[in-house]
Amino acid sequence: MKTLQLRNLGKTFPVGRDGGLTVLQGINADISSGSTTSICGSSGCGKTTLLNIIGGLARPGEGEVLCDGEDIHGFNRSKLARWRSREVGFVFQSYHLMPELDVLENVLLPAAFLRQDRRREAESLLAQVGLAGRMKHRPSELSGGEQQRAAIARALINDPGLILADEPTGNLDRANREQVLHLLLDLTAQSKKALILVTHDEAVAARMSVRYRLVDGRLERVDS
Repeated sequence: MKTLQLRNLGKTFPVGRDGGLTVLQGINADISSGSTTSICGSSGCGKTTLLNIIGGLARPGEGEVLCDGEDIHGFNRSKLARWRSREVGFVFQSYHLMPELDVLENVLLPAAFLRQDRRREAESLLAQVGLAGRMKHRPSELSGGEQQRAAIARALINDPGLILADEPTGNLDRANREQVLHLLLDLTAQSKKALILVTHDEAVAARMSVRYRLVDGRLERVDS
């Protein structure tokens, strides 16, 4: 991925028989490789909805998400699934690790979808995030910070151009929050990936090079 363009995105959820709740309207932004972008806003303001639309997990009511000039929401289901697997890595607040799999198996899951053998890459990533000695442990045997580091390794396994992080430090204490944030920024910078991070924490948002605030469904640029 070289560029990602959001063009006039909007999303309204139906409420009752005749009403609707508009959570996004007129969203425009340009994201380039190697950039770090934060989207800050209060809980329930639509941040996760926007991130899901960018990552192809939800459809907009209107507008486009252009990746290198192609609207991803114009793809058929199989092409969109392949695009997500190759181009996007997701990091969630609640980690979303499979409890019945060990750490290494969890990291390899996205590669399995593409039928690729990336065991060496997975082991290397786990070493980079400080989990070389925990590869055979189950998620329940890890601390919250360790689980999030495993989730970061999983997000990077297919070498995607875009990392989408949804409140990645929200469940962590201060020490683990700083460690995970530093790791996420460092690893994405090394490989010149685009990082979009949503958060309600202004201090976390301030660590990104480009900052937005989502207010009343609209995306406002924040001056550094």
